[in-house]
Order: sequence, then C-alpha cells, then structure tokens
Amino acid sequence: MRQARDHGGNHWPLRPLRKPVTGFGAPVPRRAAAQLAAGMPVVPVLIVSGIALVDVFAGSGMFWLPLLAAGPALAASTNGPRGVLFVGLLAAVLGATLGVSEAGPGHELAAVLAALLAVTLASALASALRGRRERVLAAVRSVAEAAQHAVLKPIPETVGPFRVAVRYSAAAAEARIGGDLYALVQTPHGVRLIVGDVRGKGLPAVEIAALVLGVFREAAYDEPDLLAVVGRIERSLARNLGPDDFVTAVVVGHPRAGELEMVNCGHASPLLIPASGGVVAVEAGRPAPPLGLLALGGEPPCLEILPFSDGDQLLLYTDGVIEARDRAREFYPLAERVARHVSGEPEHILSAVHDELLAHVGGRLHDDAALLLLQMQAVGEPVSSASEAQGTTVPEPASEAGPGPGCGPEEYDGRGPVTVVSCSRSATVGSDGGRRWSAQRTGAVFSSGPGR
Repeated sequence: MRQARDHGGNHWPLRPLRKPVTGFGAPVPRRAAAQLAAGMPVVPVLIVSGIALVDVFAGSGMFWLPLLAAGPALAASTNGPRGVLFVGLLAAVLGATLGVSEAGPGHELAAVLAALLAVTLASALASALRGRRERVLAAVRSVAEAAQHAVLKPIPETVGPFRVAVRYSAAAAEARIGGDLYALVQTPHGVRLIVGDVRGKGLPAVEIAALVLGVFREAAYDEPDLLAVVGRIERSLARNLGPDDFVTAVVVGHPRAGELEMVNCGHASPLLIPASGGVVAVEAGRPAPPLGLLALGGEPPCLEILPFSDGDQLLLYTDGVIEARDRAREFYPLAERVARHVSGEPEHILSAVHDELLAHVGGRLHDDAALLLLQMQAVGEPVSSASEAQGTTVPEPASEAGPGPGCGPEEYDGRGPVTVVSCSRSATVGSDGGRRWSAQRTGAVFSSGPGR
C-alpha cells in the first residue's frame, strides 16, 4: 500500500484511486434510470392503477376495465411514444389479470384487450406527431427570435444622455415578432429614435418594418435635419409599398441640451412625464398623414420642438397599447396607469405598465404592442447637432413672428404651464415631383387625454 509522509514525518496510508467508470460501465444504468424517471407518465399510471383498484374493490365484473384506455390516451398529451407504450402495456397487463381472475367471458376480455391495444397504438402515433410539431415550432421560434434581433435590435439601457427602457409584445405570441417597430441610434447629429406601427400583421408587416428601420438607421446618420430623415423614409416607402399600405410613426431627435425635435406622422401622441410630476400627451400642432401617404395628404410633416430637461421622461407607444380592450370592451387607460407608476426608474415604470396591460386583456394581446420610455439623465452633455457646428441656429420660440393663431407660448394641463414651441421647416418629402413647402410656425398643444 502506498504511503504519504506529512511535514512531521508521520506516514499515512493512501487509499487506492478509483478511476471513473465510463462508456458501458456502471453509470449507464443509473443514467437510464434517471431518464426513465424524468419521463415517467406519473398521472396516467396513477389513473390506470386507480381504475384497477376500483374494479377490485367494486367487484362488478369487467365493468370498469374498458376505462383503462384512458391511461395511454392521457399519456399521449404529456409524454413521448415510450411513455404511452409503457402505460398501454401496464393497462393491458392489469386488464388481462383482472379479467382472468374474475372469470369473465373470453370474448369480452378479448374485446377489452383489443381496444387497449388500438388506443395505445393510436396514442403513441399522436404523441410522435405532437413531438414533431413541437420541434418544428421550436425551430420556427428560434428563427423568429433571430429575425427579431436583426430587425428590432436590442437597445442598451443607457444611450448618450438618456436612460432607455423597452417592452415589446407581438400579437402572434408564437412568432415573437410583428409589425411594430422601434430603433434608437446615436449619430453625429445627436440621439435619434423612431417608434412606428405598420398597417397589417404577419410577414408582410415584418418586411415593411425592416425596410423602415433600415432606411431610418442610414438616414439618421446621413441627414443633419430630422425632416430630411422623414423624407428619406417616405421616398423609400413610396417606391416599395402597395396602394393600401402605410406606416404611422413618431421620429424624435435630440440635437442640443434642453429640447427634443419630433415629427409625428399619423401616430399616437407620446406621453410626457415632467420631472415635476404629472403625465401629459404631446399632441402635434398640425397632424400629418402616415408615412407612405404623405404625397396624398394636403399637410406636410411638422417639426415639433419640445422642451426636455433633466429628469423628464417621454413615453412612445403603438396602437396595440391604447386599443387593447378587456372583457367589457373598455380600452386600456395608458395615461392613467402610467401616472400610477411614475418614478425615476424607466424599467420599473414599463414593467408595471406592461404587466397591467396583459392583465387588462386577460393575458393575450390581439395586436402588437411596443413601449419605449426615454429619460433624460442629469449627467453628461448631448452631442451637438450639425447645425450648431456650422454656426446656424434653429428658430427659437416666438421671438419674431410670435406664436401661430390660437396658440400661446404656454398651455396648461391643470398642474402648471408647459412651454412648447413647434415649427415646420422647408423639406422635400414625398414623390410628388419634389414639392417644397415653405417655413411656417405653428403651436403644439398638451392635453391630459390618452393621446388619441
């Protein structure tokens, strides 16, 4: 026997080392037993055993034996073919044993055993088909997840001076992707983002969403003006969309500290959550048609300038949120529910709102729903816009021409004044011969409604 000596000179016997047994050794039966126990159809076995016990104690002949077929039938919905065959074999053995002990007619026992055999084989086939469908569905879902990450790229929790939280739920829960779209990119012209909703559902909507996001990501880097970004998207959609297709969207930019630029093309009004408290809807002073229909509308897109300082939050969402209904056909009151959960943590707000939305509809959405919450941090400075770098300026609030008719510099929502400035600058948008609209100053209005 080998010995070891410690630092004090003492000798200690060493136990012989045992090599791990691999291959066809001892661990194989244990592993097989563990796999069998993991896939054991416990409930079907209990049902078959219970029926056999009832037959024994009731003493009513072969009255209960045909019910043994319920065991393999149930196993088909919870287990694989091996589990079904195991339950069927158990039911056949118990049925034959009880039938012989009760000395029933031979043809009745044969009929019972034949029925058990037929149900077992049919259940095993159904179980195999179910397993195949589950594997196909798992493969489809993995492809859908890959497509979602390619189209709707994950957004970091912090982008530039903003903290960001996102929630997305597709109406087709198995596919995990739909026609709603969002993107947030940091560009030389500041942080820019888009939230939109494609008309329709399914793969055609996903294709349009991918087109919009691809054009947006390129234009957001190339174009110093936010209206030019919208123009690039509109021209691309005009070439590729069908006559009945369109996309509602809100495009937002942060060119300088203290304000946001916003272009709303037929989309739901974002919700502003000021640091001072409250929730108000940012309604466009001059609504514009959805993307893809700008050439048919009479009004061009309008560039809204929204004050946005440290601690302010902006919630952008799609129609699937505010149009979600409960069993009483009541719409989901987004602004009211957001007001309940206002805090300094965007992730906490969206988690609470998303959970309440699912509870409102009973756990299943009937339309795609996207939520994106933007919060201005109190640290760092945003990237300067290209217009500032060139020494040009953006029109300031009503310094020369004053506000538009019917719009003062301040609007009230019952909690104090909120200053909003909105202006539309010259931009070529659409495919109607390169029409150019002249500059015009308009007013944006805050309301306390749900933004519709």
